[in-house]
Amino acid sequence: MRITLVPGDITTQNVDAVVNAANSSLLGGGGVDGAIHRRGGPAILAECRELRASRYVNGLPTGMAVATTAGELPARWVIHTVGPVFSAGEDRSELLASCYRESLRVADELGAAGVAFPAVSAGVYGWPMDDAARIAVGTVSATATRVSEVRFVLFTADAHAAFDLALSLLDRP
Repeated sequence: MRITLVPGDITTQNVDAVVNAANSSLLGGGGVDGAIHRRGGPAILAECRELRASRYVNGLPTGMAVATTAGELPARWVIHTVGPVFSAGEDRSELLASCYRESLRVADELGAAGVAFPAVSAGVYGWPMDDAARIAVGTVSATATRVSEVRFVLFTADAHAAFDLALSLLDRP
């Protein structure tokens, strides 16, 4: 699998699937979640409402992932995952890693070859960017998947630098 870093806006990525750093309600929010819902249009929200009425009545659990249409986005699908809120008093790293593993599992089920990820939990959920990058890059590189390209789409220069460092530290054969 090829891992690349791209500065910019995840809603403009022409890949099979973009990953949404969603909240458990699946009904939109701020940051990446709000941008994906706004740019993707009402079809995404309609499918999220169906998911809430059927499979996820109490919301999508943290660390899990589910797919919907991408609506008007250039991607085919949106994979929604709920990242954990950072806590200095409780190690929630495994939940954050699960977001990446579960998103890749869903991508495999869809047959997606290219997937674009944001820095899950590193925005309003407060995860320190360096640690979020380490977990994201390490988990993706260690996960068995048929996805051939993972693209981390990073909105700020600081996020790009953190992911670049994490990628450079991977032990590659």
